[in-house]
Amino acid sequence: MTQDPGGRHATGHRTVMTCVFVLAAGLAAAGCTAETPEPTSTPSSAVLAPGKPGEPAETIAPEDYEGMGGEDVVTDADADFMTRMISHHAQAVEMAELVPDRSTSEQLTKFAERIRLTQEGEIDYMGRWLDDQGLPVPADDSPDTAPSDGSGPRAAQPHDHDSMPGMLTEAEMTALADAEGAEFDRLFLEGMITHHGGALEMVDEVGAAGRDETVQEFAGNVAADQIAEIDRMSRLLDELAG
Repeated sequence: MTQDPGGRHATGHRTVMTCVFVLAAGLAAAGCTAETPEPTSTPSSAVLAPGKPGEPAETIAPEDYEGMGGEDVVTDADADFMTRMISHHAQAVEMAELVPDRSTSEQLTKFAERIRLTQEGEIDYMGRWLDDQGLPVPADDSPDTAPSDGSGPRAAQPHDHDSMPGMLTEAEMTALADAEGAEFDRLFLEGMITHHGGALEMVDEVGAAGRDETVQEFAGNVAADQIAEIDRMSRLLDELAG
């Protein structure tokens, strides 16, 4: 695969290897069964206990955590991942929507449509999860989910390119929108490979700090899909360069 001057592909593949390592380590750990269950560790930061339907989540201080027994909790890392990934996915959808009017590649057009449909479905899923926890859903990124009024324990987050790895800058998005034909295809593939690599970094982060099983399973599915898509886009980019 040809590496671009900015090192996007190298970064993407390093991220993929990191994520594969983390996932493999998690699977290995899951296969080990101890005779006596290990005690649940006390978190070092506040966690969120989901409220009843229609009620906000409750913030639990570390010193109060031990008294919760087996009650389900959601860490800040879980909630932040789902909230930020909605905005991250939203940019990928925005990029994919540019393809039909600018690309001359039927392969790329079909591939971009797959990305759009997959990530729109995941945005809806993440919005429902946040709503179930009594947490605000980013109003500008979830048209199919009724957003809360932002009065819950955390505020809805707007696009923040600096806090989310892999996000394209406004200048890069403008350059992509202005391009056509082979130049557009190259910019799209390079940009989406970087974008997917950023999502894998976010998966690594929640894998290390998150606790909610639903979030962990969802993050693993996101990683598997995006690793496969990075491989596919790398091959398309090689074909374009050849």
